[in-house]
Amino acid sequence: MDYVILGKSNLLVSRTAFGAMTLDRVDSQESVNALVKQAYDDGVNFFDTSVSTLESERRLGEAIQSLGIRNDVVLATKTAARSSDEIDEDINRSLCNLKVDYIDLYQLENSHKLPLLDGPDRIMEKLLNLKESGLIRHFGIVTENLDVALSMLSSDVQWETVQFPFNMLCPVEIENVVKDFYNKNIGFIAMRPLCGGIVTNIPLALGYLRQFDSAVPVWGVENSEQLQQILYFTQNPPNIDEKFMREVEEQRDFFN
Repeated sequence: MDYVILGKSNLLVSRTAFGAMTLDRVDSQESVNALVKQAYDDGVNFFDTSVSTLESERRLGEAIQSLGIRNDVVLATKTAARSSDEIDEDINRSLCNLKVDYIDLYQLENSHKLPLLDGPDRIMEKLLNLKESGLIRHFGIVTENLDVALSMLSSDVQWETVQFPFNMLCPVEIENVVKDFYNKNIGFIAMRPLCGGIVTNIPLALGYLRQFDSAVPVWGVENSEQLQQILYFTQNPPNIDEKFMREVEEQRDFFN
């Protein structure tokens, strides 16, 4: 497994991240435990979930505790809170669900604009206080809005990570955006690496993303077979040659 520093957060994370937002679809807690162990044993140390999917967040916490690996993994979760008080509620809920006393990466989800340092919603004040108290170690933004993502590059706030859709069907211009975040030392987490299930060719999707050393894809995991494919091609990526790039372009032309 390859590892990468996630921007200025200095978190050392596996270049394959375990997307845990759909664990509520898995048939049992025992199966969830087995999936998390399967990923961890193969070198995955980065697990991403959200308080918006309470059962998935709870199941991930149960698995991490059961396996006794809390000190060896990076836990990320999200909040869609729009005020300081809502963040208070969500952070307490997430700490309880995950059965931890701190969260490595706390992310604002579906934000339509960046919170201001002195904003009336006091969101930034709350995030900075949570970081100072040790309840969260780092914070970032999750957004599908390109304007919001780009505004992070010139923000006065020291954003540590961004989670944004990035896959081989995205416009080529997004590749430059990934590089811009790298130049600003903001960790880039690639959400929807299979474009929400539209892409079914995992080796092609994974090989494309591996061209971008700073991008960490979050793969949604629901079963062992799916996870095994992701782990196998992580360890045995395809060659990036003319034939590979031609196949990528064919996929882009077909879907776009």
